[in-house]
Amino acid sequence: MAIPLRKPNEIAKLRTAGLAVAKTLKYLEENVKAGMTLKEVDAIGEKFLRNLGARPSFKGLYGFPAAVCTSLNEVIIHGIPSDTVLKEGDILGLDIGSEIDGWYGDAAITMPIGKISKEDEELIACAKDSLYHAIDIIHEGMRFKELSQAIEKFIVDRGYQPLIRFCGHGIGKKPHGEPEIPNYLESSNAKSGPKIKNGMVFCLEPMITQKMREPVILDNDWDVVSSDRLRGSHYEHTVAVVDGKAVILSKVEE
Repeated sequence: MAIPLRKPNEIAKLRTAGLAVAKTLKYLEENVKAGMTLKEVDAIGEKFLRNLGARPSFKGLYGFPAAVCTSLNEVIIHGIPSDTVLKEGDILGLDIGSEIDGWYGDAAITMPIGKISKEDEELIACAKDSLYHAIDIIHEGMRFKELSQAIEKFIVDRGYQPLIRFCGHGIGKKPHGEPEIPNYLESSNAKSGPKIKNGMVFCLEPMITQKMREPVILDNDWDVVSSDRLRGSHYEHTVAVVDGKAVILSKVEE
């Protein structure tokens, strides 16, 4: 497994791509409302992203038809924008990729539509909190399997489950690369496999189910739900390992 080690100037380019995604997600979080269709959400997201000088990297990737993954309620990831109208109490996952000057960015959030239930607030919080927990504990020399194990423990301790067979990933001059980073430990030995090193850049993206880990892909060949068909949540950041710790590249500085 060859995981690239990025130079500071390359990390800066990845930060530029990641910032475009972060700004677009912030814009959508502030402007998406009940009464909009998922296709309208995709359209305003694509327009905003392009106005920042970025190409929406998901559009056409592996045949995906849109710029924004709009994953509504029980759809956890890869939701295709449709004519479905958002309503109060929905929860909406937004996942966006960008490309600027040959470098890629990627991030995701799950947002409430108006007032949502306490149960859904906790579901969203698990995805967000597990992501930031993972970022906080990353250090040079840690194995990726140890990171996966820690993410799984955090999710399960909250009373939820990680979606299986989908994972975080490396990113750089391609939108997806080595390493694959599941949100669960696939083998019995966390002390094996590649170690995290300075210069590595990758995406972490906890995908949360309520009871069942097994994914089901719907008839459109994209929308992914869990086998229990209950609501799920998803958060993602692109991070770089700098001076032994993880730095978020897909974040709007306050």
